[in-house]
Amino acid sequence: MRENDFFVVKAEEDGVNVIGLTRGNTTRFHHSEKLDAGEVMIAQFTEHTSAVKVRGKATIQTSHGEMKTEGS
Repeated sequence: MRENDFFVVKAEEDGVNVIGLTRGNTTRFHHSEKLDAGEVMIAQFTEHTSAVKVRGKATIQTSHGEMKTEGS
């Protein structure tokens, strides 16, 4: 995924966490959002964000396809 690629996370239940992880020698949490059922977050990877962790039941769409988490 290139830095300017967008991804979409749609919460399928209340309390879905979207957590941004840093780039560099050590991976660290640097940002967290909590979504409720039906809420959508549109985000992108940046020079600071190299990975995203999604916790909870959600649909994730990227340029590579769509996937669903199984929930918490």
